[in-house]
Amino acid sequence: MNKELTGKVFDIQGFTVNDGPGVRTEIFLKGCPLRCLWCHSPESQAPYSQVAWYEVRCIGVENCGKCLEICPKGALKKGNTIYSKTQKAEIQIIELDREACDNCGKCTEVCPADALAMAGTDMTVDELMARIDKDRPFYRRSGGGVTISGGEPMLQYRFTKALLQECKNKGLHTCLDTSGYAKWEYYKDILKYVDLVLYDIKHMDTEQSRVLTGVPNELILENARKMAAEGTALQIRIPIIPGYNDSEENLRATSQFCLELGPAVKLVQILPYHRLGKVKYERLQKKYELASIEPPGNDHMDHCKTLIESYGLKVQIH
Repeated sequence: MNKELTGKVFDIQGFTVNDGPGVRTEIFLKGCPLRCLWCHSPESQAPYSQVAWYEVRCIGVENCGKCLEICPKGALKKGNTIYSKTQKAEIQIIELDREACDNCGKCTEVCPADALAMAGTDMTVDELMARIDKDRPFYRRSGGGVTISGGEPMLQYRFTKALLQECKNKGLHTCLDTSGYAKWEYYKDILKYVDLVLYDIKHMDTEQSRVLTGVPNELILENARKMAAEGTALQIRIPIIPGYNDSEENLRATSQFCLELGPAVKLVQILPYHRLGKVKYERLQKKYELASIEPPGNDHMDHCKTLIESYGLKVQIH
């Protein structure tokens, strides 16, 4: 294994219980070829580190202003005056010009309140394994392990493979959370180190897939078929986005596709749309396209579950 190889990580979560069996450590890698309208982790999309702006944490240029002095590109200037709940006073916050910012991160190094922070950190496999080792007692008790997610982890294929190899060397259960949108050669090379693939299917119609995610679905569906033929254990995940992919026609088509994959499909998870990621778009100063969409209610999720179960599939609401 190349000890110098690094991956771009934007989050690590311990004690997750929804992304594979048991208690797990989930590693989130940056970079994704899809642009799903409902993406709840916009910081995962770009393959490089980015400055995130947490307005609520700012203590005001009157009390600090260090970021204004250090920015080499002049991307920061004095901005609006707001009432700060943390400072309990009116303060003037900074304004970040995304066009001028090159994400060098110098401002994040001097911000005492972490109002400016980097989304994305370079880490080695050894560094991640040191973090994973802290959770290993919980894996043994729960049948858990490590889940590698994103973004799309296959965009960092070499690093993902190296991390999975090391996890298997340590006898850990591994999950790969993927959109399916990557070269089959990469999957074929990596699947020997994966116990369960969490596989997203967003829409069965390729043109609708292109509209909703930015990419067509032929490669995604073909890779799922190849994985099933290889005997790979699959947990199919279907986001339920009201008015976009939750029609009976699409759910039936998706269910039929899962059925055709055969015994490789161990579970179908349906994930209700939520707006918890909206604030993340604000931190990156991006527009959130689905702000007006209401999350599906329990009755609708139960209806979707019943419909998919009618195909003889095991279904779980995430």
